[in-house]
Amino acid sequence: MMSTTSNSKITKEHLARRAVVYLRQSSERQVQHNRESRDLQYAMAERATMLGFLQVEIIDQDLGASASVGARERQGFERLLAAVALGDVGIILSREVSRLSRTDKDWCRLLEVCQIFETLIGDDDHVYDLSSFDDQLLLGIKGTLSVVELKVLRKRLLEGMRNKARRGDLYRAIAPGYVLDALDRLVIDPDQRVRDAIALVFRKFRETGSARQTVNWFFEHSVELPVNKSRNGKLKIIFQVPVTSHVFEILRNPIYAGAYVYGRRPTEAVFVDGALKRRQRSVLPPEQSAVFLREHHEGYIDWPTYEENRRIMRNNSFGEPDGSVGPARQGQGLLCGLLRCRRCARKLHVRYWGKSGTSPRYFCSGDYEVGGTHCLRFGGRGVDRRFSDELLAAISPLGIKASLEAIGQLESRDDGRRKALARQLEQVQYDQVDPRRRLVAAELERRWNDKLQEVEAVKASLSALDREVPSLSDDEKAEIQLLGVHLRDVWGSPLCPPDLKKRIVRAVVEEIVVDETASRRLTFIVHWKGGTHTSFEMDRPLSAASDKNSVEDVELIRRMAVRYGDDMIAAVLNRGGRRTGKGNRWTRERVVSARKQHGIAGQQKTAPDPEMLSLIGAARHCRVSNTTITRLIEAGVLPSQQIVPFAPQEIRRADLDSDPVRTVLERLRATGRLMLSGGVSTDQGSLFDVN
Repeated sequence: MMSTTSNSKITKEHLARRAVVYLRQSSERQVQHNRESRDLQYAMAERATMLGFLQVEIIDQDLGASASVGARERQGFERLLAAVALGDVGIILSREVSRLSRTDKDWCRLLEVCQIFETLIGDDDHVYDLSSFDDQLLLGIKGTLSVVELKVLRKRLLEGMRNKARRGDLYRAIAPGYVLDALDRLVIDPDQRVRDAIALVFRKFRETGSARQTVNWFFEHSVELPVNKSRNGKLKIIFQVPVTSHVFEILRNPIYAGAYVYGRRPTEAVFVDGALKRRQRSVLPPEQSAVFLREHHEGYIDWPTYEENRRIMRNNSFGEPDGSVGPARQGQGLLCGLLRCRRCARKLHVRYWGKSGTSPRYFCSGDYEVGGTHCLRFGGRGVDRRFSDELLAAISPLGIKASLEAIGQLESRDDGRRKALARQLEQVQYDQVDPRRRLVAAELERRWNDKLQEVEAVKASLSALDREVPSLSDDEKAEIQLLGVHLRDVWGSPLCPPDLKKRIVRAVVEEIVVDETASRRLTFIVHWKGGTHTSFEMDRPLSAASDKNSVEDVELIRRMAVRYGDDMIAAVLNRGGRRTGKGNRWTRERVVSARKQHGIAGQQKTAPDPEMLSLIGAARHCRVSNTTITRLIEAGVLPSQQIVPFAPQEIRRADLDSDPVRTVLERLRATGRLMLSGGVSTDQGSLFDVN
C-alpha cells in the first residue's frame, strides 16, 4: 500500500492529468504461465483510482516484449514517453520500477522526461517526485540495482547453461529419432517406425546423391517422416510427408552422427538504422561451435559419412565459387563438374550447342570475364567417348558382380517404402486397440472407424507395392547377367540414361585435371577414388561444324581470308555449291568457326584496297557497263585475276588506265561500238562499191 507521505506529493495539477499504468512481461511464456504477476500489474489501475485520479489508462502493449539490449522496440514504452512529453500524464504507475528500468538508456530517458514535465513515478510502495533530490537519488539507486541484478541473474543462468552444455547434458528440443532415457542420457528412439524412417533418409540420400532428389522421393511415394509438433505446450512426434527444410535439417544435423553441438547460431549486437539490434549469425560448422562433443551418443551414421554428406550437399550448391561437381543431371556432358583446368585450377563449365542443344562443349572461364580469354575450350563428345574407354577398361571386370547385386535388389523388392508402410500399419493397429481409448463409447466408435479406414488404405498401398515389381524369371536373370558381361554395349546404348552414367563416374572418379599442349593435344590426369592416378592423351576435338569440312573448303577459306571478309567467303562457298561437314549452307558464323578451328587469320569484312577494283568497281571507274569490262577481260585486253572460282574478279587500277584499254574505251565513246581487235580507220576506202 502507498503511504500517506507518498500521497502528499500528489497535487491538484497531477490529479488534473491522467494516470498511466504500465505493464510488461519479458516473454510470451511468462504471459501464458505467470498469470498472477500479470493480474497484480493490472490491479495497479485500482491504486490509481484510490490516489484520486479520475482518468486511468493502461498500456499493456509490451506484454511478452523483452527490454534487454538489442531486443525489438518496445512500442508501449515509446507510447508512454510520448504521452509524458505532451504533458498529459500526472503519474506513471508500475508494480515494480524494474519493469521500466531494464536498461540504463531507457531508464535515464524516462527520468529526464518526467523531471521536465513534472510527472510522478509510483510503484506498489511509494510515489516518487523527480523534483526532490532524495527521490531522484532513490530512483537512481533502484534503477542501477535493477540493471545490475538483471545482469547478474543473466550471467548466472548463462553460465549454468554453458556448464551443462559442456557436459553434453543441455537439451532444449530433441531432434526426431532420439529420446532421453531414465538417466537423462540421449539414446535412439525405441520406436521402430521412427528409427526406420530416419535411417531411410540417409540411405536415400546416398542413393540419389542429392538432398532435393531425396525430398522428391519421399513426396512422390508419400512416405512419412517423424517431426516435432507442439501439442498443449509440449513437443510430440507426429508423422507427415516431409517438406524440403525438414529433410535438409536431418541431413545437416550432427546429432545423427553421434555428435553433441551447442552454440551453432551465436547472436551478435549490431547497429541498424541507428538502433542496436540483436541478430543470429549464420549456422557455424559443428567443429566451430561453442561446444562440440564428437562421440557423445550412438548415431544413425558415423562421422566420416556425415562429413561426406556435407561435402556432397556443398558441391551440389550452384553458388560454389569453384563450380564443384554437383549432382548427376540429365545433360549429355558426362564429365560435367569433374574437369579441372591445370593452368588456373578452376573447374570447367559445360555449354550445350547444336541444332537440338545436346552437344556438350567444355570450357574454362579463365580471365574471360575481365576482358581476357578462356584457358581451355574443346568439344565434349570426343572427350566423353575417350574417357568412357578408360572407365570401362577399369570397371568391366566388376560387371558380373554388379549384375548379381542388381538381381538381388530387384528380387528383394524393398526400396524403403515397404518397411515404412509396414511400420505405419503396425502403429495404426496398435492405436486401434489401445485400451485407454475405450472409456467413451461414442468417441471410441468414431476413432475405431477412422483407424479401420486408415488400416485399409495402408494395406492397399502395400498390395500395390507388391504388384509394382513382379518376380524375375530365369530368362530375365540370365539377361541381367549378360548385361554385366557386355557392359560396354550397355554403356553405349542410347537407352542408357545420362544421369545413370554420371552417377557411375562420380562413384569412382574424384576429379580430372586437363591441359592443352603446344601441339594442340589434350592431356588428362584422372584422380580415381581411393588415391590412384592415371593419365591419357588425345587430339583436341574439333567442333561439330568444322571437323568434317573438306580439305578443299578449308584451303579456299585460307586463300580468301587474306583479303576477303567472312560474309564474302560464305557467299563464294555457297555459289560453288559447297556445304559444311553437316550438309548445311555456309554462313558467316560457320566460316568464323572453321577459321578458328584451323588457326586461319581473317576479318569479318573485306579489307578495302584502293589499287585493286572489283568488276563493278572497274565499271564505275571507267563509266561503262559491267558487260564491257567482262568482254575486255575475255578478249585479253584487260588483265584480271580470281583467287578461286566464283570469287570476285580483281582488276588493278593501273591496268584500267593503260593505253590498250584507254584506246578501246575512247573508240567506244566516239563510235558507240566496242572494237576489241583494232577496228576500221576513217581514212581507209571501202573494199566494195556502194551503189
